[in-house]
Amino acid sequence: MNEHEVDSTQAFEQLAGKAQEERYVLRLYVTGMTPRSTEAVATIKALCEEHLQGRYDLEVIDIYQHPQLARDEQIIAVPTLVKKLPAPLRRLIGNLSDVERVLFGLDLRRKT
Repeated sequence: MNEHEVDSTQAFEQLAGKAQEERYVLRLYVTGMTPRSTEAVATIKALCEEHLQGRYDLEVIDIYQHPQLARDEQIIAVPTLVKKLPAPLRRLIGNLSDVERVLFGLDLRRKT
């Protein structure tokens, strides 16, 4: 292997390692304790534990209890999952039970 190939490999491995360490900041907007809301919370928590274990912050916001937060974020439908970090900001609206769709939206899977 020449010096350039070694440098490229090391750079790639550093970037890959950095992506594994990125902290995710997520907000899940729900409406009370409805079946749809509780299902969304359970789904996202399970997904985060499986794919982001130890490197995520998940805040669940009930728009009935905190309507101002929903207005500030311009939430128009629930459930809505907002990925604040890492950039870019993403919003996933509606049914969050499609795991592949959610993983893609969180940049944890690449579209094939």
